[in-house]
Amino acid sequence: MSKTTNKFSPEVRERAVRLVLDNEAQYPSRWQAVMSIAAKIGCTPQTLNDWVKKAEVDSGKRAGIPSERLIPEGPVLPDIG
Repeated sequence: MSKTTNKFSPEVRERAVRLVLDNEAQYPSRWQAVMSIAAKIGCTPQTLNDWVKKAEVDSGKRAGIPSERLIPEGPVLPDIG
């Protein structure tokens, strides 16, 4: 299992994603934009790329399951009645 930490606030993540999406045309590729912006905010390029892809899924621009559907609603209790 991977270790999950929230080193970056949701606001920082959103801003970083917005920077990539708004400025990718200024770079030869999206990956170049991701690498440049990741270095500026202090995360790995792969982490930022994952945030961008997740944001695209959540907005409907990329196929996948949106975040709100991945959150479990709670434990399923047996019916004892």
